[in-house]
Amino acid sequence: MKKTVKIIGWSLILMSVFSALAAREEKQLPPEGGIPKNFALPAKEHFRLDNGLSATLVSYGQIPKVTVQIVVRSGNLNEPANEVWLADMTGKLMKEGTKSRSAQQITAASARMGGGVNTGVGMDLSTIGGSVLSEFGPDYIRLIADIAQNPLFPEAELERLKKDFLRTLSIQLSQPQILALAEFRKAIYDNHPYGRILSTAEMIQGFTAEKIRAFYAANFGAARAHIYVVGQFNAQAAKEAIRKSFSGWKRGPAPLILPAKTDTHRSLHIVDRPGSQQSTMYIGLPVPDPSHKDSLALGAMNTMLGGGSFLSRITANIREKRGYTYSPFSALSPQYRDAYWFQFASVGNAVTAPALKEILYEIDRLRQEPPSEAELKNIQNFMCGTFVLSNSSREGILSALSFQDFHGLPDYLTTYVQKVRALTPKDIQRVAQDYLKPEKLIIVIVGDKKEIADSLKEYGPLVN
Repeated sequence: MKKTVKIIGWSLILMSVFSALAAREEKQLPPEGGIPKNFALPAKEHFRLDNGLSATLVSYGQIPKVTVQIVVRSGNLNEPANEVWLADMTGKLMKEGTKSRSAQQITAASARMGGGVNTGVGMDLSTIGGSVLSEFGPDYIRLIADIAQNPLFPEAELERLKKDFLRTLSIQLSQPQILALAEFRKAIYDNHPYGRILSTAEMIQGFTAEKIRAFYAANFGAARAHIYVVGQFNAQAAKEAIRKSFSGWKRGPAPLILPAKTDTHRSLHIVDRPGSQQSTMYIGLPVPDPSHKDSLALGAMNTMLGGGSFLSRITANIREKRGYTYSPFSALSPQYRDAYWFQFASVGNAVTAPALKEILYEIDRLRQEPPSEAELKNIQNFMCGTFVLSNSSREGILSALSFQDFHGLPDYLTTYVQKVRALTPKDIQRVAQDYLKPEKLIIVIVGDKKEIADSLKEYGPLVN
């Protein structure tokens, strides 16, 4: 009996504690967010050398570091069809020494400055740069100028890098996400360079130092280059270093402009992966690029459907409500004067068709009726907040400036917030109607074909 009384007593105490905590939680609801403020870009200085190289300097932050990056209009776009990843190999080999410095000397020099040197290659752009202590800003500019203009491309390092690339290729060929992306891009772009994602072992083995030097000579030069300096630095010393280090670089060719011609139609592509327990899907189609007047409305539409937030409709539907998948997302992928929208998800075999049905349902729902003012406000606050946060670092500002310059958007940074806030529910519905046309959607699914093909027949026609 005493034991029963004690249990009841403790139960009453716990109920009281939980009730008090619940009441406290109700009283401590977070305040409603304020109106997002416009992004204020720190003062920048821009100049151009006689050989065509552009330079942008932005003083930012209190930490005594500076980020420097050369952005060159050269990438996978410039590769021959039978030499996919040649641009990537060129970027990797550029770090392996110059005519006056070995790879070890480059590493040691950048380390003494408090940083390192990174190279990157994308579809349209290649980059060389990194971050160092502010006092070494001019020295670092001179270092990466040497790498950009005088790469040695040593034959002795090529075999090691080929082995690295072959391992990377082997890994990517085993990843359903990469296989789905490769098939999706091929379906949109056909034989255009934007449609070539994966190299082959034969292509990689065929890379030679001579081919890499020829690729570099044809695609690198001052007219294609833009150097960005962001952070704390001596502006006069930085400008002098840029002028002295880059004025002798040959002008080189103008940027290659090779617009993609895309005219998709509804199609279903199944990439067979026997034994797979889940299906990986890409669903999407071409849309206007960032220079188009509807670009920000498309961004809001993407965020509302599946991009970057648990507020998004597709995520709420197939993850939160139905439990079909863990991490679906949608995005806009911009190239030069080209872009596409896609939704990604990985789901179990048994729910492949139901998940696809719900994704298409959410697309159609947004086309049929505009979102509420409240839903759009949440999306706008999310977009504006993440925009300001992402541009609150040296690297963020540099990336945004490069994006702005590449796409020809002179006021992108300073007007983004106010333009996003000005969007209306009708704007979101209109761009969904204008650009997310069901008859043009490409559907790519990587999975066990014998397990999923029959359930997907209605979403065809089946291409493979």
